[in-house]
Amino acid sequence: MEVIIRPDATAAVELVAQLIQNRIASCPASVLGLATGRTMEQVYASLLRREVSFEHCTSFNLDEYIGLAPDDPQSYRHYMQQHFFSHSDFWSDNTHVPEGDAEDLQQAAKDYEELIRNAGGIDLQLLGIGEAGHIGFNEPLSAIMSRTRDKCLTPTTRRQNAAMFGGDPEQVPKRALTMGVGTILEAREIILLATGEAKAAIIAQAVEGPITSMVSASALQLHPHCKVVVDHASASQLQGREYYDFVFNNEPEWAAFR
Repeated sequence: MEVIIRPDATAAVELVAQLIQNRIASCPASVLGLATGRTMEQVYASLLRREVSFEHCTSFNLDEYIGLAPDDPQSYRHYMQQHFFSHSDFWSDNTHVPEGDAEDLQQAAKDYEELIRNAGGIDLQLLGIGEAGHIGFNEPLSAIMSRTRDKCLTPTTRRQNAAMFGGDPEQVPKRALTMGVGTILEAREIILLATGEAKAAIIAQAVEGPITSMVSASALQLHPHCKVVVDHASASQLQGREYYDFVFNNEPEWAAFR
């Protein structure tokens, strides 16, 4: 795991966008794992401004609310169309979001895993982190080797996501179809992006705390190619801040980003 601390949220977002752009430049047919959220909107906006071509890419989103049709304004499929897909040159058939309105959710989960395998696996997985430490919708007690499945959401997660539902947590679906922690860990490279003081405590737990199913993001410590990109605010509770900065300022691979 590498931790990269940038001065502010904008700098963190731009670094992540540059890493994604570099990946696609070196491998135009990359398989991307994508995430949602306000911070991700900024990443997608940056990629669009950079005019990055996704014509040969394939994408798999982390999760989708159960019970919402793809054209529902609160669905993550709709979110991705609104903020990214419809403004890029992605081929529609190459973009995938879990089927939250499937009649057979277990089969839909198995089918999603098969789609990922048939695509050759995920090359680069983009992640955010919830205030309870979840990646995707892998809430506390999610097994490290878990696969795509339906998951019950915590009250904390529903409160955190209420903005998309008129600010009312009761309107947020109680369940979601999500990639598992094990599915995520199989990506060849992972980038987790977090900004803001509200994420400081959970970033410290995920990066420097014990690996535990209570904080699913802590499993990323096991991944050999995981980058955690944070701003000063979200890095404020990290004990190793000086060392992380030293590595960034001295490792040759980061020279172009300094």
